[in-house]
Amino acid sequence: MLGKLSIYLFLLLIIPDIYIYKLYITKSTGGSPFGWLWFLPSVLLVFTLVWILLSSKDALAIQSLIGTFTIAYMAIVLPKTIFMVCSLLDLPLKYLLKWQIQPFSWLGVVLGACMMIMILYGAIWGKTRFDVKQVTFTSPNLPAAFDGYRIAQISDIHTGSWNGDRVALQKAVDRINAQQTDLIVFTGEIVNTKATELEPFENILAQLKAPDGVFSILGNHDYGPYHNWPTTEARDQNIRDIQDKQAVMGWQLLNNDHVILKRAADSIALIGVENNGEPPFSQYSDLPKAMKGTEQCAFKLLLSHNPTHWRREVLDTDIDLMLAGHTHAMQFAVGRLSPSRFMYPEWSGLYMEGKQGLYVNVGLGYIGLMPLRFGAWPDGHHAETIENGELKIENENSVRNSKISDTFQAVGCFEGKLKLKLYVTL
Repeated sequence: MLGKLSIYLFLLLIIPDIYIYKLYITKSTGGSPFGWLWFLPSVLLVFTLVWILLSSKDALAIQSLIGTFTIAYMAIVLPKTIFMVCSLLDLPLKYLLKWQIQPFSWLGVVLGACMMIMILYGAIWGKTRFDVKQVTFTSPNLPAAFDGYRIAQISDIHTGSWNGDRVALQKAVDRINAQQTDLIVFTGEIVNTKATELEPFENILAQLKAPDGVFSILGNHDYGPYHNWPTTEARDQNIRDIQDKQAVMGWQLLNNDHVILKRAADSIALIGVENNGEPPFSQYSDLPKAMKGTEQCAFKLLLSHNPTHWRREVLDTDIDLMLAGHTHAMQFAVGRLSPSRFMYPEWSGLYMEGKQGLYVNVGLGYIGLMPLRFGAWPDGHHAETIENGELKIENENSVRNSKISDTFQAVGCFEGKLKLKLYVTL
């Protein structure tokens, strides 16, 4: 499969180069040998691709090299491809209608430049553009004592991709703590593969505090399936190390388990399951086991990493709200358009089926194999409110630079409604 992918990458690289060289470079250089310099970036990319293929079978072991290659490839190839496609539209105008101007080619120049700017912005600044998205979920099952209960959700930190950038992660932790929520939950993928990725950040993540605690679950990456372990024992030890490190940080893992959160005489159930995914993702969850003992709780909140779990099993239960991550919105979105929507029916934000809700967090971190974010920022930038099952946008202006007090005001308040406020760091 990797060989086929490499062929496709090569073809996408060389076809636009040849097209642009034949139609434009040779004319502009008058056939000078210097025109061959046009192919130099592509040649360097080809050598890098070959080096990657030969250097390691473990992609995550050389993720920094692959990440750099990915950004360079996208920044070079995608603008050229866009220009080529637009330029082809000019050919009928040029040869049939004898037009001298080339409007589509100029459009291709503009669109290609925009694409390059988007990629570079996402790679340099977008991956650490932290915001707080606020969501109000209303439910008739939420006990009165929990009206306005505040939860901060974080997900998909992927510490191995941060390359030791403690400053950026410290900024994110400070922003989360500033929300002063009642509870903090983490919905999986704290590492790319190895427990050792956590070591530079343990003391930073241990700073996350909330009155009712910090609870977490495991995501597919946390089980180490993308590494060539020498033995199954080594893999299992790695999972135990991840669990132990989270315990040292003060996080409580819910592996097919639950806790009862109490306010006065009222209580709600916080349920957590291990990863529940369809192939090729791992399946370790046991929802009936996790829910056993929660029957008397009127409101049930589920932490489950993969959002597809919601339709496959959760909607058939009396769980009121599920919090998930996993998708990253493929780290690229323009409004509500993202390639992630072709893989996941629910890929970002709040979804409702009747009175049951699902919130999909697009993640705080990023996969190092593609170290960029654009549009699918590691945080949201508007407030969403659910009232009577209807999604309403309360404030479409960015609150990224707002004071915390102003940010709180972006969430609408509904008299007599029972509300669960989610302060989501994506």
